[in-house]
Amino acid sequence: MGALADLWVIRWVLVSAVLAVFIASKIYTYRRLSAFRGPSSAGFTSFWHSRSFLTWNSHLFYQEVCDKYGPIARVGPNDLVTSSPELLAHMSAVRSKYSRGKWYNRATRFQPGKDHIFSMIDEEKHKLRRQQMAPGYSGKENLALESSIDVHVQELVDLIRTKYLSTETKSRPFDFARKTQYFTLDVISEVGFGEPFGDLRADRDINEYIATGEIGLRVTTVGMALGLTWFLQLPLVARVLGPSESDVFGFGRMIANARSLIDLRLKRDMEKRSDMLASFFRHGLNAEELLSETVLQIIAGSDTTAAAIRSIMLYIVSHPRVYAKLQEEVDARRRQGYAGIVPDSEARKLPYLQAVIKEGMRVHPPITDSMPKRVPDGGDTVMVDGQAVFLPGGTNISYAAWPLHHSKAIFGEDADDFRPERWLLEKDDKRLAEMNRTHELLFGYGKYQCLGKSIALMETSKVIFELFAHFDWSLSRPEAPWKESNCVGIFVQTDMWMVASERHIQN
Repeated sequence: MGALADLWVIRWVLVSAVLAVFIASKIYTYRRLSAFRGPSSAGFTSFWHSRSFLTWNSHLFYQEVCDKYGPIARVGPNDLVTSSPELLAHMSAVRSKYSRGKWYNRATRFQPGKDHIFSMIDEEKHKLRRQQMAPGYSGKENLALESSIDVHVQELVDLIRTKYLSTETKSRPFDFARKTQYFTLDVISEVGFGEPFGDLRADRDINEYIATGEIGLRVTTVGMALGLTWFLQLPLVARVLGPSESDVFGFGRMIANARSLIDLRLKRDMEKRSDMLASFFRHGLNAEELLSETVLQIIAGSDTTAAAIRSIMLYIVSHPRVYAKLQEEVDARRRQGYAGIVPDSEARKLPYLQAVIKEGMRVHPPITDSMPKRVPDGGDTVMVDGQAVFLPGGTNISYAAWPLHHSKAIFGEDADDFRPERWLLEKDDKRLAEMNRTHELLFGYGKYQCLGKSIALMETSKVIFELFAHFDWSLSRPEAPWKESNCVGIFVQTDMWMVASERHIQN
């Protein structure tokens, strides 16, 4: 009792000491990044950063803060955000000493304690995993890659033609956002697992993967914004609130189905197959690692590619001049004749189609995830807009996609506008090279570049070509073309009601 009594007597001294330490730590934290401007509260609290995520429009908040405070802005006590292409490339270079920011990447785990390639923080483990997975994504060990995509492009065309074709006597608007995700899910499930989910043939979200995925993205956003990731990923909490392989529908069912398929493949035919799963296995991934990576690619690959296709379609249909020029190029290629779906090698030779795709992805990047990088211990001095800038060690620096890809300095005074010709008519070779380098950052860079880039571009080129080859398009609800929210960088887009009618080219 004597000790307690003594503590009670000096209680105000102890309170004052704790308060002094707290204030001193806040002052130190504030001064540490005081060279960088940002919202007034950002030096002391993460409130601004949290609020940006919870508005479901974090990409616009990042744009606003970079437009106001420059290419490097402060958004939290230990957090910066940048729209500098030089800094982004520097941080992600193959030999860069920067590492991933734990607060963001660890939040993408869908099983507590089990990493996939995106959630890995350890740089050596991440490097090894990329080496193991790259051959499967390249197509060299997945010989049926393009033919698999062709099957599902044709299924999408057939679905529209048989169920949703509008005529002069009857309009049949349909949710293009949902049909697009059926397509990307079927592609990535066949590429990843060896067989499609079958959403296009069924014309529905089988097992409610899409609906559950959207819920999961929102939960992840809230958990990340409020700093609850550590709590949500506690094994006991995850067992109660997280997906379970015993679930009848949704994400847990996806994991269970993936596990069953992987177990079956491991017992029977993994060495005989030429697909992505077999490639991963041959390069050393075990059953649990195969499960983590294939489920990740289904989530990441389907959402982002679907967002790209929707955005490109929206901008084409909204710009009659672009629509007419694209259709003219598509028709000219069709008159030359080809059997089945346009080959990727041919689609890539169509300059206006490729310019439209690049411009659509520039104006509305399909993914805006922060992808924070941690400055190496000891700090780093970098060049930004010709000025040397010192970055203190341990600082998190996030990627601001919107202001980067809408940069007037890089893309011209009309950078906010959709104009595919900027990629074809630019006479300044140096500027065009800078535009292309910046565009490449959409897919990450260096040691963090997206492994699925070539697959996503193949899907997008083929789908856009075939949709304009077979149908005329319009928006059913131009006053509200879609509903969109940004969940930690991944767009959830719904209610994109469109009208398609049959078209025939004139010989």
